[in-house]
Amino acid sequence: MKTYRVIGLMSGTSLDGLDIAYCEISQVRSEWKYKIGAAETIPYDNSLLRVLREAGNLEAADLALLHCSYGAWMGKEVLEFIRTHHLKPNLIASHGHTVFHQPQNGFTLQIGSGADLAAVTGLTTVCDFRSSDVARGGQGAPLVPIGDELLFPKYDYCLNLGGFANISYRKKDLRLAFDICPVNIVLNHLSRKLNKPFDKDGKLARSGKLNVKLLRKLDSLDYYQIKGPKSLGKEWVDHIIFPLLEKSNLPVEDLLHTYVIHAGNKISSGIKQPGSSLLITGGGVYNQFLMKNIRKHCKAKIAEPDDLLIQFKEALVFALLGVLRMEEKINCLRSVTGAKEDSIGGCIYR
Repeated sequence: MKTYRVIGLMSGTSLDGLDIAYCEISQVRSEWKYKIGAAETIPYDNSLLRVLREAGNLEAADLALLHCSYGAWMGKEVLEFIRTHHLKPNLIASHGHTVFHQPQNGFTLQIGSGADLAAVTGLTTVCDFRSSDVARGGQGAPLVPIGDELLFPKYDYCLNLGGFANISYRKKDLRLAFDICPVNIVLNHLSRKLNKPFDKDGKLARSGKLNVKLLRKLDSLDYYQIKGPKSLGKEWVDHIIFPLLEKSNLPVEDLLHTYVIHAGNKISSGIKQPGSSLLITGGGVYNQFLMKNIRKHCKAKIAEPDDLLIQFKEALVFALLGVLRMEEKINCLRSVTGAKEDSIGGCIYR
């Protein structure tokens, strides 16, 4: 198979910005190869950040307009990225930005029009990776495990610490995965109350105190009792986590401290195999207080990848998803999402 030169695009629920990664992906016999070249995160300006944060409350026509304008904005950023780094990609694979994720109600929505992306850049674009799985009764998430399966098979567990913590692993002949708990979507929300975009190195959380009563309430939430494929969305955080934190009337530092302890406990409990190898990526890796709590309870051997993989693994995996879609190969696993069958997800705009 030829080598694909792909621009992978990812915007996470933590709203750090648009991750752009230029990736070269190919398959040699049964082994998939990748290389991340240029990569950067384009921060959202205040106006775009505000509208993305409130996108779920927009009227239908305004949301449709945002879907198209955001796709065109991504296209312009991709063109600038290509010019700056002198690249010659032949494919774009875009996750888009999640506004709604309600698989229990049969729908999920990631905005960022692939038609506009393709029109602005002149490049074939693959997008809307989740809808096909949801239509088949699946969670539509997480999608990264197919990348763990094909690109990182040497690790027993692959953990991503983004807006949500999600993990994948093999059990016998199946790849299994699930969202563990919210992470940066909560920590960033609390940090903004102290006029900080995020908790750098976890210093704010470290300065707080543990509230045992709140910790017990967090640990006992119904989601954590669900077995099998499961995923989380912003709606669950808005309706369950944020009200619980607000009602506690605790100082923000104590909320951060307690929530990091909660997240660390839940993440560690997902690693069942002592001495196993664990790859951790995502922005949460830089939260030293969170990592300290994970290491405290987790018995796995934690791999330390370079910054490029820590920051851009998700963009890389969506680049792979785009390649699999173009090759008409399965890129969404029913063992992960709970759908009735494996599927080939993604819409192509040529």
